[in-house]
Amino acid sequence: MTSRVLGVLRDQTLAAMFGTGMAQDAFSVAMRVPNLVRDLFAEGAMSAAFVPTFTRHLKNHGRDAAWRLGNLVLNALIVVTGVLVVAGIFFAEPLLRLLPDFDPAMASADYIAPDGAARLALTVQLAKIVMPFLTLVAIAVAVGGMLNSLRRFFVPALSPAAYNVGMLLSAVAVVPFCPRFGLEPIVGIAIGALIGGLGQIAIQLPLLYREGFRYQPILSFKDPGLREILLLMGPGTLGLAAAQVNLLVNTYLAFGEGEGAVSSLGFAFRLMYLPIGLFGVSVATAAIPEMARHAAAGAMDDMRRTISSSLRMMLMLSVPATIGLMVLAGPIVELIFQRGQFDAESTRMTALALLAYAPGLVGYSAVKIASPAFYAMKDARTPVLVSVTTIVLNVVLNVTLVRMLSFQGLAIGTAIAALFNAAVLLYLLSRRIGGVEDSRVAMAFAKILLASLAMGAVAFGAQWWLAAHLPDMTSWVQWLPWDWGASAASTARALVRVVGAIAAGVLALGLAASLLRLHEFTTVSARLIARFRRPRRR
Repeated sequence: MTSRVLGVLRDQTLAAMFGTGMAQDAFSVAMRVPNLVRDLFAEGAMSAAFVPTFTRHLKNHGRDAAWRLGNLVLNALIVVTGVLVVAGIFFAEPLLRLLPDFDPAMASADYIAPDGAARLALTVQLAKIVMPFLTLVAIAVAVGGMLNSLRRFFVPALSPAAYNVGMLLSAVAVVPFCPRFGLEPIVGIAIGALIGGLGQIAIQLPLLYREGFRYQPILSFKDPGLREILLLMGPGTLGLAAAQVNLLVNTYLAFGEGEGAVSSLGFAFRLMYLPIGLFGVSVATAAIPEMARHAAAGAMDDMRRTISSSLRMMLMLSVPATIGLMVLAGPIVELIFQRGQFDAESTRMTALALLAYAPGLVGYSAVKIASPAFYAMKDARTPVLVSVTTIVLNVVLNVTLVRMLSFQGLAIGTAIAALFNAAVLLYLLSRRIGGVEDSRVAMAFAKILLASLAMGAVAFGAQWWLAAHLPDMTSWVQWLPWDWGASAASTARALVRVVGAIAAGVLALGLAASLLRLHEFTTVSARLIARFRRPRRR
């Protein structure tokens, strides 16, 4: 939660400083490949391949053997990502020239990019600066994977907060000084990304060292454990890559849809991804080591129960979040972003993208449980085939829909592809292990959907009523300097609308859950309350 809240604060800062203009578009494109690798490693291939293998080494061979494997993986990642970093820096410009905005023959007929040469130069400069982030995030995730295998979840989950802190500190301490050195202010944010990458490593290493890890500069690609991990990570990356590759496709297609399209899609996607980071990834992170242990022991009954419980908990958290984001897209975007350079038009574009992205939230969350389950059973082929099929479907949908609905069509196509990916994986997983308590999951989903629709109707009505009856608060804050008064009044109105609508919606959700005897709501509520009440064990 800390990481995601700081992520929202980071996006608020960037939106206020740069809006959805050229600089923000350039930074979004420059960070797309590093972010792609970060998301694949942090929430995909590393968890799916490294954690189960490291867990088996801990169980079967002891900590010394596991530490040796951890060192081999760390050094292999440094070598591989180091090569990618050098290649990325060297080929940054020719690769970026392939984007539609820099190729007049591929750009939208209705849009001619302003200052194309300057935009390309800035994007190339930013891409070269942020490229080393690939290596930093690979190290951070390897360290986090070892800690997760030791059932240490808090610090690895907190580590992305260090990335956001690095960006925020740079916005305050580096950006103002960039013009003095002849640099665009957005360059300071790129430097902040590297500072944040270093912070992700620094926050985790002390705990890993307390557990007994010691770094060794060893590397052997013939080691059986390392080869198993690398063999799984290759297809594992493809198997979990659909969401991120689809986002890369969106970035490519959106670049020809006018200034602000890339940034609006980026801000909306991260808002949609906030519940996944809070709930979907958290549930999956805790479930993956358990699935690995059950699969290694051949305890299929226990594995079915773990998957079923994880899916039902995920649905209870993600379905209401999906409905809430859809009915409150406009007020949420206005509350979080509309200030500084982020104007009403930026809010409209981002809200449209968020509305279209939101249905895919359930699909993204479910994949984070279903796909690693195959890797726990040493089956990399199935999720790879499904992922490749999903990517092809997404490309077809997006190329078609972008012509009909502009950048919003890209978000709709991505959401459809995410739901398809989850549905096919869950169907094949259920057949593979003899069911995941299918009828129980289906009944829970039906009840959760009904309760969430009731919540959405109440939340929409509440925000509509509040928008119509809230007084103008400008006179209340006239004492504030400059134009802060108008901004504060607008933010206050949006805050009351959003908080009031959410409160009414949650009450409706609780009432509907009680009437429907929705046990998952009771379970999730009890666990959340217990977590906040119970002091953390040291």
